[in-house]
Amino acid sequence: MKKMSEKVLGEAFCGESMAHMKYLAFSEVAEKEGFKNISRLFKAISYAEQVHATNHAKTLGYIGNTKQNLQAGIDGETYEVEEMYPSFDAVVNLQGEEKAHKSIHYALEAEKIHKELYKEALDKIKENKDIDLDEIYICPVCGYTHIGTPPDVCPVCNVSKDKFLKF
Repeated sequence: MKKMSEKVLGEAFCGESMAHMKYLAFSEVAEKEGFKNISRLFKAISYAEQVHATNHAKTLGYIGNTKQNLQAGIDGETYEVEEMYPSFDAVVNLQGEEKAHKSIHYALEAEKIHKELYKEALDKIKENKDIDLDEIYICPVCGYTHIGTPPDVCPVCNVSKDKFLKF
């Protein structure tokens, strides 16, 4: 693919990905406010944006087989843990942005766990095996990720385990 085409398709992927996530968040707000059909509209269009982003990602070669995808996940999480979030945190701390600091802290702590989970999965896939996986719980406030019965409160943000989402 020519560089300019790759650049614009990459920007389209970022834009569609962002729209997908924003519309999902908008859907949750509408649902909480009692607007079920508006919520459903946001959710449906969010899915369409996901389709667009996935098409762009495939065209750009971002999606491979499971082994390649796990390695890409490890690489992405490693970058976030070791470079991106520490540097972002330095900026928001310098500027005294407490809410931004909290948001970054939450993400950083979850990304550390994600990296390790992907590494474990990659080790298994190298043996051509799937991972043994208990229920997965995610804290809806900070994204803390836990396999198996979650702790009574989130170790990152202190939310009660009854708020966790099970996957």
